[in-house]
Amino acid sequence: MKINVISLFPDIIESSLKGLVGKALDNKVAILELLDLKKFSQNEYGSVDDSPYGGGEGMVMSVEPLEACLKTIKKPGKVIYLTPQGQIFNQKKAIELSNLKHVTFVCGRYEGIDQRFIDNYIDEELSIGDYILSGGEIAASVVIDALLRNKDGVLGNKASATNDSLSQGRLKGHAFTRPKDYKGNKIPEILSSGDHKKIEEWKIGNSLWVTREKRPDLFKQLQLSEKEMILLRQYEDSILKKHD
Repeated sequence: MKINVISLFPDIIESSLKGLVGKALDNKVAILELLDLKKFSQNEYGSVDDSPYGGGEGMVMSVEPLEACLKTIKKPGKVIYLTPQGQIFNQKKAIELSNLKHVTFVCGRYEGIDQRFIDNYIDEELSIGDYILSGGEIAASVVIDALLRNKDGVLGNKASATNDSLSQGRLKGHAFTRPKDYKGNKIPEILSSGDHKKIEEWKIGNSLWVTREKRPDLFKQLQLSEKEMILLRQYEDSILKKHD
């Protein structure tokens, strides 16, 4: 997979993609190319933005350097603009993007980019949430991190991505590690029973309960099977017994 990023501040992206994702890039699971838009200025001042026609606050990124930069990419693939006006990014979209061979992210700054570039070159607009950032670099890093987690060879255990929160439409359940008893707070007994079938059923029931408690909006969208409803009730019963 080849990932291209057009940005005024590529160092922000480079410094943020570390850990497992950084190691995956080092191992060529995917190739990341950061393109510094400042190098594609079309004027003697070296600028890539200008004041908006019609007046208004701030500056707008110019179409010419953006176009010149994009045209240096042999296979840009899907071209995505990170903007608050875009579709909200989610796990389903991360999985979809992870299957692409080529993708190019365009990071806006200031008051955005010239609409003519969007009309002629942008295939999709994405937002990571309903709030405003100083630029698209952090958003691009979030999207790249999320999509790379779904590539083979990035996570040590392939099941990690499959069992992540939201991958199955619900949140991941509670996690525990040593010590087994921490100041009187013990882990659920089932988790140390060695009965893998019952442990898996407990995890499903716990996951459904966590989703309902923390994200009722997500829970309402789930179409639970009869088995899942039974596991949720069993988990609820275990909580009641614990507090009796």
